[in-house]
Amino acid sequence: MTLDPLLLDVLACPEDKGPLLWFADEQRLYNPRLRRSYEVRDGIPVMLVDEATTVDDAEHERLMARAEAEGTPMTMGAAGTAAGGR
Repeated sequence: MTLDPLLLDVLACPEDKGPLLWFADEQRLYNPRLRRSYEVRDGIPVMLVDEATTVDDAEHERLMARAEAEGTPMTMGAAGTAAGGR
């Protein structure tokens, strides 16, 4: 399942308000700055800090290598909306 592009334009990490990497096939949003992963359940992002998963070094490296190799999309985050995004 994919997320609506309009939703990806406004999603941001609830903790640092920055953009997230979207891994559609894993149904997860990932904040590489804080190393937090947010699950997407039935097409709904669970953006609760208390439900985020902390990612270890090996998983962080895997996700970052994959994002670079595949051109994984990043949400606009709070900066995108403040700068005149949707």
